[in-house]
Amino acid sequence: MENVIIREIRKKDNLQVAKVIRQVLADMGVPKIGTAYEDPSLDKMFEHYQKPKATYFVVEENGIILGCAGVAPLDNYEGNVSELQKMYFLKEARGKGIGHKMIAVCLERAKEFGFTACYLETMHNMEAAQKLYKKMGFDYIDTRMGDTGHYSCPVFMLKTF
Repeated sequence: MENVIIREIRKKDNLQVAKVIRQVLADMGVPKIGTAYEDPSLDKMFEHYQKPKATYFVVEENGIILGCAGVAPLDNYEGNVSELQKMYFLKEARGKGIGHKMIAVCLERAKEFGFTACYLETMHNMEAAQKLYKKMGFDYIDTRMGDTGHYSCPVFMLKTF
């Protein structure tokens, strides 16, 4: 993992990013309905993040994308809240501190964009991710914020800046 870099997504990354996300979701047994798996943006992540106050990052090692995550304004929400979006890592990238670095990069960008908080939704069985989110300052909240369309994700977390 010594040649690992975190950088902004490029158009040519779209296919690799979509494969990584779908692979991780399949590995985790996540439903294909009501989750990121069916998002129309999945095959065009570069284009999807070409909007104000949004960016998407990839983790790359020797030209291979091992993971990804992004921040953007929380959909269908009145307020200055960002969302940590589509953070997924292949098995070989997990448990090596890369997720910690990725979240730090995303949160720093959210602050640069002027957001006052960051929200996320996840699955019950993604316990390692939840542990990392807690370590990074996210707290569990009882109710969904905004409407991401991910109605199958029952765990909600928020970090205020």
